[in-house]
Amino acid sequence: LEMEGNQITLDSLKKGTDNPAFSLEGENRHYEECGGLYSESQEERREGKGRFSSYCRKALQPASKAKHFCKTHAKVLRRVVLGLLGVAYLCYFIAACYLNFQRALALVVMTAVVAFFICWDIFKKHCGAKVLQLLHPVGKCFRKSWPWLKWLLWVALLAGLVVWLALDTGRNPEQLISLGGFCFLVLFLFACSKHHDAVSWRAVFWGLGLEFLLGLFVLRTTPGTQAFQWLGDQIQYFLGYTTAGSSFVFGNTLIEEIFAFQTLPIIVFFSCVMSILYYLGVMQWLILKISWLLQVSMGTTPTETLSVAGNIFVGQTEAPLLIRPYLTDMTLSEIHAVMTGGFSTIAGSVMGAYISFGIDAASLIAASVMAAPCALAMAKLVYPEVEESKFKGKASIRLSSGEEQNILEAASNGAATSVGLVANIAANLIAFLAVLEFINAALRWFGEMVDIEGLTFQVICSYVLMPVAFLMGADWADSPLVAELLGIKIFLNEFVAYQQLATYKKNRLIGLEEWDGNRKQWISERAESITTFALCGFANLSSIGITLGGLTSMVPQRKGDFASVVLRALLTGICVSMLNACLAGLLHVPTEVGDCAMFFSATNFSSTSYTMYTCCKQLFASSVLQNGTLSFTGSWSEQTESMLWLTECCGHYNHTSC
Repeated sequence: LEMEGNQITLDSLKKGTDNPAFSLEGENRHYEECGGLYSESQEERREGKGRFSSYCRKALQPASKAKHFCKTHAKVLRRVVLGLLGVAYLCYFIAACYLNFQRALALVVMTAVVAFFICWDIFKKHCGAKVLQLLHPVGKCFRKSWPWLKWLLWVALLAGLVVWLALDTGRNPEQLISLGGFCFLVLFLFACSKHHDAVSWRAVFWGLGLEFLLGLFVLRTTPGTQAFQWLGDQIQYFLGYTTAGSSFVFGNTLIEEIFAFQTLPIIVFFSCVMSILYYLGVMQWLILKISWLLQVSMGTTPTETLSVAGNIFVGQTEAPLLIRPYLTDMTLSEIHAVMTGGFSTIAGSVMGAYISFGIDAASLIAASVMAAPCALAMAKLVYPEVEESKFKGKASIRLSSGEEQNILEAASNGAATSVGLVANIAANLIAFLAVLEFINAALRWFGEMVDIEGLTFQVICSYVLMPVAFLMGADWADSPLVAELLGIKIFLNEFVAYQQLATYKKNRLIGLEEWDGNRKQWISERAESITTFALCGFANLSSIGITLGGLTSMVPQRKGDFASVVLRALLTGICVSMLNACLAGLLHVPTEVGDCAMFFSATNFSSTSYTMYTCCKQLFASSVLQNGTLSFTGSWSEQTESMLWLTECCGHYNHTSC
């Protein structure tokens, strides 16, 4: 179907030939007919173009030389830049310490930690092999002596633990209840074990030992308490920056009065920050260090250990992404450990939301860190390894990293990813609270049929789980409320439970009376600490679908394996949180009230607080009415203003002395 002349043909279109009417050939012929004017201008253009290219090459020559120099001396230049930055930071560090060392204490600690790990990496790189060679004879001798040495070590540790418990619980006998609850839960999980004969007791005892040491450091030592309290305070300050963004988008009125605009934006901010830390490699570095410690001490495989360590910072579906390439070949015991780690901890993003409720930040951080070794230990107790793992003895596992090209994309992706999480939390809160109200209405209706007033889901939980709450260390009077929160956490979710716990804590801090008729308005500080640890985990019925959905999307062919171990992992996760709570009850130190007389002298009684309630309670207890005359006993009898203070206390609280 060709057409003659200069017309377009189908063949020429297929070959991509241009329309001859717009080609230069016609122009060439036209200019040639006009005396060759075109050919002269073409030559001039070529000469001009050549001169321009020459100028460009000359102009760009220094830049290309500089680029070549940078490529050739990249290592030296990198060291020079790092050296200059190091010198600049050293000058800044010295100036900060010189001006105000107390103010720069946090900077000193962070610098010391970073410097230690940098020096350790340099030492390991250059001297590690030589040191190992020198220590080889010592290691050989140690391995020969280990069979009898380990028993000696275990006996010494057990004796030290017994002596410490005897001395410590002598002052606070109620701590023995928490110890009994801890032992009961471990025995219960052993009774539920899949293979009793195959339990790795090394993993179990090391995991529980690490959990106990972490708890002891955080809750009993001054450096540990101060460090975690400081860390919690810094996180609270850091999360406060969310207000800058949320107030601009929603306005100050909404973020001050409405929960969704007050708390949920924190999750967006925290998710954004976590994504940036992943892009920079900070999170991978932290996870690798923690997993190395757990793997070396407990003898677990790198894959399951990495996932459980990752759960300290990220959620139950994000942590398995760290080991996604290895999920196909993992054994059932390893999969069970991965699931247990997800059920036993909470994600950093929602931790920010709980802190915004008023839950103690240091306790939440401690609970997440302590849960990692405990989850791994209990996972190996409930589902011991009976298969040959492909990853046993493997030196290292390659951590997957994000695909972001720069830090801005990482921040944007983190914020965008959190939208689904925020929507999921909001939808679950609406659904679960509505379902809870419906269940309570139905239970009240059924109860009224048999003259039982006020029957609710919370009341049922308070009776069923009350012995468990008491075994964790809560007072018998506080046990119904703690059991109620446990039931909400297990059957609904921990978000709703933490909201209710925050209400109880707020009531205590503002100094409300403990009892309002037959209803308890708050729980003790010890019970609060125990409950904070007990609720710290994703182990609830709705998480089963989340866990199965997340893992199945990564490895669809193992859906049946995931479903076969998920219920056992859920039970283990629930018990891990309770074990942490028992440890919190065992190690809890009551807060000293202080001198109430000095407190009363300095206060104006215009508002109430927990300290005022406690001091008024002491004053009420010391008052004695004899023959119509009111007197005071103990140190209060020496205070001339005791009667005035009693009058002021009676203005806020009811008592027979009033």
